[in-house]
Amino acid sequence: MTDILYSNIEGEGGIPLLVIHGYFGTSDNWKTFGKQMVEQGYEVHLLDLRNHGRSFHSADWSYDYMIEDITRYMDHYNMCDAIVLGHSMGGKLAMKFAIKYPSRVEKLIVADIAPRAYPPHHQDIIEALQAVDFSVKPSRQDVDAIISERIKDVGTRMFLMKGLYWKEPGQLDFRFNLDVFAEKPEVVGEGLTGEGVYEGKTLFIRGGNSKYIQERDFEDIQTYFPQAVIETIPGVGHWLHAENPDMFYEIVSKFLQ
Repeated sequence: MTDILYSNIEGEGGIPLLVIHGYFGTSDNWKTFGKQMVEQGYEVHLLDLRNHGRSFHSADWSYDYMIEDITRYMDHYNMCDAIVLGHSMGGKLAMKFAIKYPSRVEKLIVADIAPRAYPPHHQDIIEALQAVDFSVKPSRQDVDAIISERIKDVGTRMFLMKGLYWKEPGQLDFRFNLDVFAEKPEVVGEGLTGEGVYEGKTLFIRGGNSKYIQERDFEDIQTYFPQAVIETIPGVGHWLHAENPDMFYEIVSKFLQ
């Protein structure tokens, strides 16, 4: 049997909304937003991408593989099309999916990522996580202390610590596939390269304090997504949906009306 992505599904019978997390993330990062969208009548699918969360691990790690994972997932749940929302790496995946399979994306929402390529910039995170030796059975506090030697930002550390789980009693591990991420750090930053155009309604939301979507990216966005509207949430960084969840939800809801 071919692997199907793990997901949290809430709501039933409404328009399907697929929510795709970012690098090192999981579906759990989107639970609050998911519940809000269920109240609006959507059938919400919070996905765990391959090598993340509770989904399968694989040495095959690229956007092409992840695109096919989404297609297989939609087929498995008999979805012709869906609204697709992605954050960061998940936003890049959502863009690529929409361009490759436009008829399967009713509307597209991209959170704080542009179509361009980004140079590998997660090396400090990967090195910090690789410094953890699980063979000595560290506690959560031990893991946090090790990571904090290299990552000073508390928010980033808390986000990464959500990837910890009890593999068995007394034995912690990371849910994400750190070995593959370390081996192929260039995958996540890959840009769109003349792959086509998505003509459907599209929303880009950026953090006012984030450098991921800059004004110089607007032309690129309009080239690939001619119907795109771009909204900014002031005073927030890259994790805009966590830093100002109310405004994020409000912008998404207005766009979907």
